[in-house]
Amino acid sequence: MKHHEKYTLLDETVTYNLKGLCSACQVRDELVFDMINEGIITPLGNSPENWVFSAASIKNVQVTIRLQQDLGINLPGAALALNLLEELDGLRSRLPRE
Repeated sequence: MKHHEKYTLLDETVTYNLKGLCSACQVRDELVFDMINEGIITPLGNSPENWVFSAASIKNVQVTIRLQQDLGINLPGAALALNLLEELDGLRSRLPRE
C-alpha cells in the first residue's frame, strides 16, 4: 500500500496554538495530549487554551506520525526514537567538517 506523505513547511519563528498544531499536522487534540504526556512535545502555557507550540513541535508530531504509520511504533517508542535522533544530530554537529 502506497500513501502520500503530507508535511508542512515551517517558519522556525512562527508558533502555533493547539488548534493550529492539530490543523497543520492533521491530528486530533487527544493525540496531542498523549504526545505531551509522553514528552514528545512540550507546550508553553498553563492550559490548553493558552498553549503555544514551536515549529519543532510540529516536526516532532509529523515524525511521530510517520514512525507510527511506517513502522508501527507506539508513542513511548516514538519518544525514544526522537530522543536518539536529537542526540545523533548533536553528535554530528560536533564532528569536524571536511
